[in-house]
Amino acid sequence: MKQYLSLNKSYINGEWIDGNSGKSFDITNKFDDALLTTVQMASKEQAEEAFGYAQAAFKNWAHNATLRKEVIEKAKKYFIDNRSDIIDLLIEESGSSFVKASIEIDSTIGAMQEALKVVDLAYEVRTEASIIPDKVNEIHRLPLGVVSSIAPFNFPLYLSMRTIVPALALGNTVVHKADLQVSLASGSVIAKAFDHAGIPAAVFQSLLTKSSVIGDIMVEHPTVKLVSFTGSTEVGRHIGAVAGREFKRVALELGGNAPFVVLSDADVDQAVKAAAFGKFLHQGQICMITNRIIVHKDLYEEFTTKFVEHVKGIKYGDPRNHEVAIGPIINDKQRKHALAIIEQAKAEGTEVLLDGRVEGNVMTPTIFGNVKNDSHLAQSEIFGPVAPIIKADSDEEAIEFANDTIYGLSSAIFSGNVEQAREYAKEIEFGMTHINDQSVNDEPTAPFGGMRQSGVGRFGNPFYVDEFTQVKWISVQKAPRQYPF
Repeated sequence: MKQYLSLNKSYINGEWIDGNSGKSFDITNKFDDALLTTVQMASKEQAEEAFGYAQAAFKNWAHNATLRKEVIEKAKKYFIDNRSDIIDLLIEESGSSFVKASIEIDSTIGAMQEALKVVDLAYEVRTEASIIPDKVNEIHRLPLGVVSSIAPFNFPLYLSMRTIVPALALGNTVVHKADLQVSLASGSVIAKAFDHAGIPAAVFQSLLTKSSVIGDIMVEHPTVKLVSFTGSTEVGRHIGAVAGREFKRVALELGGNAPFVVLSDADVDQAVKAAAFGKFLHQGQICMITNRIIVHKDLYEEFTTKFVEHVKGIKYGDPRNHEVAIGPIINDKQRKHALAIIEQAKAEGTEVLLDGRVEGNVMTPTIFGNVKNDSHLAQSEIFGPVAPIIKADSDEEAIEFANDTIYGLSSAIFSGNVEQAREYAKEIEFGMTHINDQSVNDEPTAPFGGMRQSGVGRFGNPFYVDEFTQVKWISVQKAPRQYPF
C-alpha cells in the first residue's frame, strides 16, 4: 500500500502535478485517523487546462482502436498484479472491510474485461434501406468527445472505473475528479494503472480537489459532452440543472432507499442472512444498501428475533482485521447524520430491538422494529448501520410500502413463489429488483441504474454504449435524385 502514498498529486497531461490552489487536504486512515498523506488541491485554472488537453488528445485516441485495447489490457493486468496492495489501500483510506475491498477490486477488473468487448463499436457503421430510390442510409456510432467523471467516496475505485473504462474504450477522453477524502483509491491508483499501461498524455486525467475550489467547471466547461456523477440526489439535481442549460448529457446514479421485502411464503432463515449482508456491507454506506426491511406480519416475529441474533454476531472494529465486517463511518459529518436519525426515531418512541453505540469512528448496528413506513427514519437515506423493520399486513401492502419513496434504485423481494415474486417485481418502481437475494448487486453485463429520483442513465454492457457514444445519420445518394420542383 505504501507505494500509493506518494501519489498524492493530480495527474494532468501525463504528469503528476501538485495542485496550486493554495489549499491542502489530509487523507487519513478512517479507523484511527492516522495521517496517510496530504494533497495539495488542484485549482480551477488547472482543471481548465486539463479539459483543454483532453479535447486536444481526443481525435488520435478515438481513431486508434488497437491502442485502446492495448492500454486497457495493460491497465487491467496492473490491477490484477497489484490486487493485494490496492485492497490494503481501500481498507485504510475508505474504511472498507476486507470482503468489501475484495468485491471492489474484482468488480473493477471485471468491468475492464467487459469494456474490451466494446472497443470496436466506436465508428461502427450500419446501413439501412431508404424509401428514396438509389439512396443508402448509414448509421454511424461515434465517440462523444470529452467525458467529465465525478467520483463518490463509498466505492471510490469501482464506481469511478465504471464510468472511466467504458468511456475510454469507446474512444472518449476523460477528466476525472476523485473524491478528495479517498483521493488515492478514486484517482491516483487509476492514473497509475493507465500511466503504467502507456496511455497517451491527457487521454485520462485525475484532479484531486474540491468542488468548492473549482466550482462547476466539471459540468460547465465547453468541451464537456457528458457528465457522469455518482452521489447524492441533491448534488445530482444541481448537476442536472447546470448541464441542462447547455443541453449536455448526464449519467446520474443518485440516492436510494432500497426496500427488502419479505413476503408471507419466504424462507426466513435465508432472508435473515441476505438482509444482514445487504444492510451492513460497508457500514450501510452504499446507494443500493437495504434501507428498509418490510416483513409480512405472519413472519415478522420470527424474522426480527432471528435477524437481531444474527446481527449481534457480526464483527466490528478495525477493518485491517480481515474478520471484521463493520468498520468506520467515512467521516464525522456522516456519523452525526446517522446518529441524528437514530435519536429522532427514539424520541418518537420507535421500538428499539438492538441499541447500537459509537466506538471511536465505528458505529455498531442499531435495529428498530414496528417502524412506520412514512416516518423520517424509513424515508431517509441513512448511509449508516441502522436497520428499520416495517410490518406489513399483506404481501400487497408490502409492495405498496416498498414503492412509497421518492427513490427508485435497487430493491429485493424474498418469496417461495418466484413467479409471483416476478410479477411483484414488475410493479416495484425501481431500476433493479433482486428476487431471493439482497439489494446490493452490480454486474458488468446488467443494466445498472435507477428510476424516479435515483437518477438517469444505465451502466453495464451493452447498455452503456448508448450513454458514451452518439449516433449520426449519413445518407449517400448514388444516382441523381428527381425533385418535384
